Amino acid sequence: MSAFERFKQLHHQDTPLLLSNVWDVASALVMQEKGIKAIATSSSAIADTLGYADGQNISFGELLHVIRRIVASVQVPVSADIEAGYSDTLEGLLANIDQLVEAGVAGINLEDSAPSGTRALLPADDFVKKITAIKSHLAAKGQHLFINARTDTFLLDVPGKLEETFKRARLYEHAGADSLFVPFIKDAADIQAVVAATKLPVNVLAMKGLPGLDELTSLGVKRISTGGSMYWAQKKALGARLEQVMTDGNFESIF
Repeated sequence: MSAFERFKQLHHQDTPLLLSNVWDVASALVMQEKGIKAIATSSSAIADTLGYADGQNISFGELLHVIRRIVASVQVPVSADIEAGYSDTLEGLLANIDQLVEAGVAGINLEDSAPSGTRALLPADDFVKKITAIKSHLAAKGQHLFINARTDTFLLDVPGKLEETFKRARLYEHAGADSLFVPFIKDAADIQAVVAATKLPVNVLAMKGLPGLDELTSLGVKRISTGGSMYWAQKKALGARLEQVMTDGNFESIF
């Protein structure tokens, strides 16, 4: 079974896939050792480790280097967070897709908002064109890539966000997306409504106020992403550990 097939299968279990987002080989290996069945990269975390702000400020080449090293170092399927695609043209996007397939990724996370400047929701039809182009391009080559279509309706708190999510879910599903990611949705009733509105596996983001695993399972959620939260938590812990050393005047707290 290919990495793509294994990854797709994990989205159709009775319990949600807990997808831990990583930023380098070391973090990926930790997640694998702890029993995580699939991992994804975090664009914000990788960018921060290299001194960039999130929002496609890192070059695709730098991002791809990290992704390649992660895929080569783990046995579980890897999904790459490519934000809005790292290209202003479909031709450039497809060239990036070719490199990701060659690197061995099982899937991608592609978002429907423009990351540069003031983040704004892209027209749904423009995003549909991206999904359709990727699917057609892969089919022509006999290749597969799991597309997690991220809609930023809730993240950007757009007017009528629930209805806009329903609309985009239908369009993205018809275009060939493999799952629907709605970051910042956390109300149980909203989650249940989105799950009922699409046949796609629904992905939510771990955040304060999100229902627990048991409730998310009962609501029909199929994937939970940790996003950059693990990275920011460990970065904060690193600072706290250094403060402890300075307070204690010795190094016992780091051993």
